[in-house]
Amino acid sequence: MTSHESTKGGRSGPEEKRLQGHWLLAKMGKRVLRPGGVEMTRRILKAAAPASSDRIVEFGPGVGKTAEYLLAASPARYWGVDVRKVDDNPMDDVIAGHPHAELVNADARATGLPDGCATLVVGEAMLTMQSNDGKSDIMREAYRILAPGGRYALHEMGFKPDTPDSAVAAVQKSLSQTIKVGARPLPMAEWARLLEGAGFRVEFTTMNKMALLEVRRVIADEGLLGALKIASNVARNPAARKRIFAMRRTFKRHQQYLCSVGLVAVKP
Repeated sequence: MTSHESTKGGRSGPEEKRLQGHWLLAKMGKRVLRPGGVEMTRRILKAAAPASSDRIVEFGPGVGKTAEYLLAASPARYWGVDVRKVDDNPMDDVIAGHPHAELVNADARATGLPDGCATLVVGEAMLTMQSNDGKSDIMREAYRILAPGGRYALHEMGFKPDTPDSAVAAVQKSLSQTIKVGARPLPMAEWARLLEGAGFRVEFTTMNKMALLEVRRVIADEGLLGALKIASNVARNPAARKRIFAMRRTFKRHQQYLCSVGLVAVKP
């Protein structure tokens, strides 16, 4: 049995066949795992304006690319909340040298953090994978841990405004089957409605192309050397290559409907 194969839980074959899409991409070396890319992350962070006085909570920091931007502001506190606990977590290196930064192994629906402890909450590419009830639960938790006047910055997958209702369920199903996790993007208006239902006031919205696996976006997000490293890793891993090409085809097939959305909301 090779290092890439497993029989855990009665399943066999390379784990690349079963990994959720974002973790498969991370395994291949991709650091920017956001639907709107670095460009969208920078837009929402510019609108949210992290500062040295902020106490920041990041939901699902992943491999830590956005955490790097947040920590560059030298915030008073930073908590990275992630339900997934892994060995050799790249976030350990990201927060090294930041004495006021720590990782919290918890679900974003129940972080265990104190009421009103944060002034800024950031979440990217994680609400899309929740049901509407799950999305609302996480939004309410963000509301609870934010102090009055605190900001909640989101970066998620969405549907373009002219997407017919008849296409929404079909696209969600197609995405879920390909990336191996429930994917439920929403139109911008629905994202805003859920935030308002949790008590927030939406103050900023933006949209960008959904081009996660397009060559130009990969180079823009990862740099030329990073993109070449990813391409080399994918070329040497047939199982990963098959999955990633299938993901890319799915994104392209639905590009007339899909986009990325960014919102910044405030707790009154």
